[in-house]
Amino acid sequence: MKLRVLIADDHGIVRKGLRSLLEGSGNCEVCCEACNGREAVEKAALLKPDVAILDVTMPVLNGIEATRRIRKVSPHTEVLILSVHEADLLLGEVLDAGAKGYFLKEDADNNLLAAVNAISRHGRYFSPKLFGPQPAVPPARRRNKIERGRLTPREREVAQLLAEGKSNKEAAVLLDISAKTVETHRANIMIKLNAHSITELVRYAIRNALIQG
Repeated sequence: MKLRVLIADDHGIVRKGLRSLLEGSGNCEVCCEACNGREAVEKAALLKPDVAILDVTMPVLNGIEATRRIRKVSPHTEVLILSVHEADLLLGEVLDAGAKGYFLKEDADNNLLAAVNAISRHGRYFSPKLFGPQPAVPPARRRNKIERGRLTPREREVAQLLAEGKSNKEAAVLLDISAKTVETHRANIMIKLNAHSITELVRYAIRNALIQG
């Protein structure tokens, strides 16, 4: 039986390339595509794919937050994060969200099928380059780094929308919460990040792959 795969990336040419690689193997069927994280969650809830391949930086809802939601609405679906970022901090966030793999886009031609096969069997897969010649940061140290100034999932959603240029009211509508609640989250975000302007918030969002730079 072929593996059923969801592909989510905001670039159509990337989705097309991934579909070609997967379906060309004869072992995978791309059951759906999505152009943002929120659409990916909706389609995962409806179609229950075996594997979801998510770009980490997508509009409306980024890949990390989409992973958390997909793992709730379709626990059977294993998630592979696709990225151009090699940051160790980001890798920790991906694992905490429930993804089983972290894959660099530059490795797609050679290792995508191996990654999909590994996580479909509930294993893990990471692009070899992530651990290069430098030793991986031990799990305990990585977790300590992440916890400092860390935002909650909801705060990350608010931070992404504000960094994308949404107003408090627009963010409230998209998240189905009150504008007052958005204001509260915004204030907490600024305190946690020691940020004093939207410009600083945007820099944080780019560094942490909530939005593209």
